[in-house]
Parts: sequence; C-alpha cells; structure tokens
Amino acid sequence: MLVSSSKTIHIVSHDVPYPIDYGGVVDIFCTLQALKAKGISIILHCFEYGRGEQPILNEYCQEVHYYKRMEGHKGFCFHLPYIVASRSCSDLLERLKQDDYPILLQGIHSSFLLNHPAFENRKILLRLFNVETTYYRELAKYERSVLKRAYLLNESRLLAGQEKKVAKAWPVLTLSERDSQYYREKLQARQVHYLPVFHPYKEVRSLEGVGSFCLYHGNLGVAENEKAAIWLLQEVFSKLKIPFVVAGKNPSQRLQRIAHQHTHTCLVANPEEREMKDLITLAQINILPSFNKTGIKLKVLNALYNGRHCITNSTALEGSPLAPLCHIGESEQDLRQLLQELYHRPFTEEEISLRKKILETHFNAAVNADQLLTYLS
Repeated sequence: MLVSSSKTIHIVSHDVPYPIDYGGVVDIFCTLQALKAKGISIILHCFEYGRGEQPILNEYCQEVHYYKRMEGHKGFCFHLPYIVASRSCSDLLERLKQDDYPILLQGIHSSFLLNHPAFENRKILLRLFNVETTYYRELAKYERSVLKRAYLLNESRLLAGQEKKVAKAWPVLTLSERDSQYYREKLQARQVHYLPVFHPYKEVRSLEGVGSFCLYHGNLGVAENEKAAIWLLQEVFSKLKIPFVVAGKNPSQRLQRIAHQHTHTCLVANPEEREMKDLITLAQINILPSFNKTGIKLKVLNALYNGRHCITNSTALEGSPLAPLCHIGESEQDLRQLLQELYHRPFTEEEISLRKKILETHFNAAVNADQLLTYLS
C-alpha cells in the first residue's frame, strides 16, 4: 500500500475544485484533503473556465496548474465528446510526460490522453462521476430548449464511444455499485471498482425532535432538478397543506412563479452556504426524489448527515448503501402518504445511531483513501 510521505501523484480535474458548490467538484476537493492527510504529494492540474484560481488548493497540493478550457467552437470535435475535446491541452500533456508518477483522471471529461503513445505504460486511473452516456441522455429528456436537447443527445452518442474505449484502456473507479455493474457488464471494463464518494461531512449532526417545514434543495439551474422541484410543487404539495421550501442556485422565473402560487410553498434563491445548511438542519423532512439513474446523489448524503427524516425514490438510491436510512416512495400518492406520516413524527436518537453506523462504515475518508492508493500502486 502506498503510504510513504514521498509518494507523489498527478490529479487532473475537469474544473477548478473549489468552492465545493456543486456535485462535480465535491468528490475531487475532498479527495485532495484525504490524500494530503495520508502524506501524499499532489500535483493538481485543473481546467479554469470561470471559477478562477483558488489559493486554498495550495494547502493540499505540492503544485497547482491551471489551463484554459477551449470553449465554444474552439472545443468542438466531430469524433470526440465536447466535454473531452474542449479539455485537450498540449501544455498539460508536456507536464505529465516530465515524470512517471501515477495519474488520477477526474471524470471522463479528462480522458483526452486516451491512446496517446507517451502514456502506454503509465499508471493511469479514471474516477468516473456518472455513466455519462446515460446522464446526458436523461438530461435531454428534461431540457426544454430544442438546441440544447440536440446537443445533449449528440454528446450522449459520442460519450458512448468514449466510454467503451476507456473501459478497455484503464482501471476505472465509480461512485456507485450500479455504475460499476454497467461498466462491467455493458462495456466489459478491464478493471472496475466501486469507491464511495469523498465528501465534506465529518459527522452526523442531525437533530432529534420535530422541524417545521419540508425541503427540496439542489442546483435549480439543472433541468432535472427543476423538473423534480416543479413536480413536487404541482403534484405533491399542491394537494397538502404542509409547508414546503425549495432552495438552490439559479432558479428560473418559471420555477419561482410556480413556487409562490400557494401560501404554504416558497422558494429561496441562491442561499449562502450557512443558510442552506440551516434549512437542511431545521427541516422536518428533506424530500429529494431523482429522475436520473447515475452516480450518487450528494444532496441525499448531505440530508442524511445534517437533516431529520429523508424521503426519496429508488432511482436516487440504486447502487448505494443508503436505502435503510431513507423513506422510499415512487408515486406522488406514495410521497403524500409518507409526508403525512412523518411530518409530526419526532426524529429519534435511534435513527441517528443507525445513520452513524452505516455512514461511518461506508464513507470513512481515511479507509477509502487507503483503498484509492492501492488502486494507484
């Protein structure tokens, strides 16, 4: 096992992994923290396209290098997904060729060096966020813009080819057992392992007792999340007189209008981190259904570490160990029944204890960092 303080690795990130304000960077930043705690020296390479350079990354990395992503037509390629082609970078390739340290690629987005002859004998590990083919196809279902939908479907098609290639080229790590199964059975991956997500929640902080409202939270600028919020507002809470709050980044005018059609529902737009944490903690129920079957839902993990009762559906939990900690409903009728049952039910110490047991077993950062290092050896 690689635990020597002299061990050095390269990590290539698809984005600047701070602040940790969306799911795609949470695992990356928390991986840096976990590896630093193991005495690993990290050379971080990240693509910058709006988030800026972040000095905090220097606290965890020996070196941090930033590269401009080629956006728009400059990043377009007929045979590569846009998320990959726009991150092709000769400067990064030259830096990686200067030594023989292992390389951890974060996201298929960073798989531009696939089949490059300089890396044929290099130790390379690919950390997957999702089965991106499925993810983009699912996003297209909920996209209202015809042009955006066409882009998402074409990207899904190109990603299918890229995923087949990387599955045969490199060992891959997934965030869920479901995604591991997909790569193993559908793509005949050479090596695939499930490694639980690295996350910022250090301990279960759920409060006993009863809260005063229900909460859906997420990045509301994502079409899938907007659809979930609108579905809850129109099909579930319009028929219940239980207070309901929707909170998150970049809500559309349409969502804001729908959220304020009833006196018992409202929307909190772009809450600060402290405000969002308070909402999750004070809610009686975090209700977080998902329509997308890939990856792991970090907002569910957030709710389990910091909130009281959590209601979701099987799609959000498939491939994860979190089902015993959640109340599961599929239809609007199921959810309404669960809401009525749980809204006045105190959250108990026994439920908190079960959360601690399961979460500490599966999401122990130190243990999972050791496992990651064995894959990089």
